[in-house]
Amino acid sequence: MDGETIPAGRRPEPDAAPVRMQRAEGRARIGFRRDGPHVRLTEFVQQGCCKIRLPRPEPGVPPDAVLLNTAGGITSGDVLVYEAAIGDGVDATVTTQAAERIYRAVPGAAPARVENRVSIGAGAHIDWLPQETILFDRSAISRSLEVDLAADATALLLEAYVFGRTAMGERATALTLADRWRVRRAGTLVYADGIAVDGDVAALMERGATAGGQVAIASLVLVAPDAEDKLGAVRERLETCMGEAGASAFRGLLSLRFLAPSGQVLRRDLESVILALRGRPMPRVWSC
Repeated sequence: MDGETIPAGRRPEPDAAPVRMQRAEGRARIGFRRDGPHVRLTEFVQQGCCKIRLPRPEPGVPPDAVLLNTAGGITSGDVLVYEAAIGDGVDATVTTQAAERIYRAVPGAAPARVENRVSIGAGAHIDWLPQETILFDRSAISRSLEVDLAADATALLLEAYVFGRTAMGERATALTLADRWRVRRAGTLVYADGIAVDGDVAALMERGATAGGQVAIASLVLVAPDAEDKLGAVRERLETCMGEAGASAFRGLLSLRFLAPSGQVLRRDLESVILALRGRPMPRVWSC
């Protein structure tokens, strides 16, 4: 203490240990294979807060795998990993039980991280249809979608975001979002996309070149040899959308973008187009 006198009965207090916030971690993996006329499980793994449910399908309807996060939402520092392996000749849908909520981040903490990985075997198809993600004000998340398709596999892929709880009149003003898509066919990258937002999202969404004041966005991509043939019919369906939407097609890809003034409008527009592309009803959890 360099000459400092410590009064009797007092001792110097040690530096307080940093408080370690409890964080949610989880991993879930599911695999399907074809066995004659039947589709059977090859893998079913659940760890931590990540769970999977398998509703009984209607006769003749491909199986649905429903992803759950039992933590009740996501915040900074959480790490969730979901994986799906769709075997040769299998047709399956992967969705989520409800809209995911990304809550306000702890200042200085790392963003939440969600990793999605999908493989689709020969002659197989997946509808990757998670319900929308609601971003609360000052939330922070990094999300990725990695898709590996066999040469003749097909996929319908969706991600949707709503900036604030629009049904309650809330709007997000500042947040951090990084969303990264990589789609490969037979090992070759065929589609890459990304979103990066950090800071004043309200001002960004007001700009005409971004969202023109809308608060809900979505990307929908069909990867299939005949994807380009569907462009005309899809554009006709887009004319009935309540929000704004556009579509383009190139090299076996059909890419659609959606903008909407609320989560409800976005969902209505998405369901209309997805129904046309799927040719069958939406997963039952979408109407729960």
